[in-house]
Amino acid sequence: MIKPSNPNSEFALGGINHVALVCSDMQRTVDFYSGVLGMPLVKSLDLPNGMGQHFFFDAGNGDCVAFFWFTDGPDGEPVVSSPAALPGIGEFTSAVSTMNHLAFHVPAEKFDEYREKLKAKGVRVGPVLNHDDSEWQASPTLHPGVYVRSFYFQDPDGITLEFACWIKEFTEADTTTAPKTASDRRPRASV
Repeated sequence: MIKPSNPNSEFALGGINHVALVCSDMQRTVDFYSGVLGMPLVKSLDLPNGMGQHFFFDAGNGDCVAFFWFTDGPDGEPVVSSPAALPGIGEFTSAVSTMNHLAFHVPAEKFDEYREKLKAKGVRVGPVLNHDDSEWQASPTLHPGVYVRSFYFQDPDGITLEFACWIKEFTEADTTTAPKTASDRRPRASV
């Protein structure tokens, strides 16, 4: 299984402990993440003073996906707090400081099987994207320049999720893009 594995010169990080997201209905979230995706619920608790709940699901490899449910939490706003569409289907930008999507690593040999399995469970999935360095950064076919294969879907609250598998090892040539700064952003249109 190909996965990036590079030493960190500053901290002995062991991956992601957990990512904490916010849901509107904890029972529906448990049904989806444990029932549909098969992720075991490993910790659940009520927050102090009736503020809400916090649940943790095992995402494999020692990593967890956690959810808060807040009694007084505001609703999300598509296009602001999450993308309006799945990548490969429509506009997938989201606001600064939001989480655009959460990708789960899956074995390359199970990729197509898992896509069909989600569809059979009634989950709407986007097209297979073979990510490469071409102009549109995706190819309809698998070729030697493809570095990751993926497809996207959403949870019941519209959180964009991805199943992805690395299929090419990275080299220094993969890190030559110069980082943009805040001054490179286009001005926002007035509302």
